[in-house]
Amino acid sequence: MKKLKTIILMIFFTTISFGQSSMNTEKSQIKDLIIKSFDEIWSELNSKNIEKYYTKDFLLLENGEVWNNDSISNYLDNAVLKKPIPTRVNSFEFIEVKVLNGMAWVAYKNEAIFTVENKIIRKAHWIESATAILTENGWKLEMLHSTRAKNE
Repeated sequence: MKKLKTIILMIFFTTISFGQSSMNTEKSQIKDLIIKSFDEIWSELNSKNIEKYYTKDFLLLENGEVWNNDSISNYLDNAVLKKPIPTRVNSFEFIEVKVLNGMAWVAYKNEAIFTVENKIIRKAHWIESATAILTENGWKLEMLHSTRAKNE
């Protein structure tokens, strides 16, 4: 009987440990999703990466404006035409990430530093939240809400 209890306890704790490890992996995937989407869409000004990171019905709510994939694509395609194109470097401070049943939400602080010829031309700070869903192609963002914060 003691052996049976020991085996049951070992299975129980292994299952709990695996569940926590899986949750941490998913949280890391959500953080990576945020970082890579900003780097590969907004820093590279690359509208072709929208479908890689955003769902087809993605919405960006930014300071009272509602953007979708088409409006984001138009913005990026026009931004590439303006010269010189600034270099954008993003940094993130994650506040909270929650994942449950193929859905996630994340809250974070976002800072971007824009430079031209190694000279800072602008710093921007936002506090943002996003939702993501697990698709057959991995995690994708379905909504992002962005509010400008004062420069620190």
